[in-house]
Amino acid sequence: MFALDEIDKKLLAELLKDSKRSFRDLAKAIGVSAATVISHIQRLESAGVIKEYTVMLDFERLGFELTVVTEMTVSKGKLLETQREIAKLPYVCAVYDITGEIDSIVIAKFRNRRELSEFPKDLLSMPFVERTNTHVVLNTMKEDFRMISNL
Repeated sequence: MFALDEIDKKLLAELLKDSKRSFRDLAKAIGVSAATVISHIQRLESAGVIKEYTVMLDFERLGFELTVVTEMTVSKGKLLETQREIAKLPYVCAVYDITGEIDSIVIAKFRNRRELSEFPKDLLSMPFVERTNTHVVLNTMKEDFRMISNL
């Protein structure tokens, strides 16, 4: 686990709000010099804490009206290999290796029922996928992995 100091925590919280800000703006927001911000960002990037910079999209506005949560059971000790293949599918947002009666959870987004209809069939056509159970999300109360307040 990478140890964050107070400057790291403040800096990450600011970057999670808006990663397009200049080093000078970030420095002003957290009360340090721009050189300190640059040094901390470089350290966080080198450590792999900051993996990349991106935007937060409203997928529904882009036409992805269906979100599904799929439970999956995989046979013959091929879970990780199967999960790696599923993670490559373009509509898949997340793949989790979990505890309990099922082996994995997959989160995916689709524009329409036709695309969604193909998804479980694609999964079940994979050699070691034994069973799937797909749940369609009716309402999204929160979908944000930034966790700003928990740093």
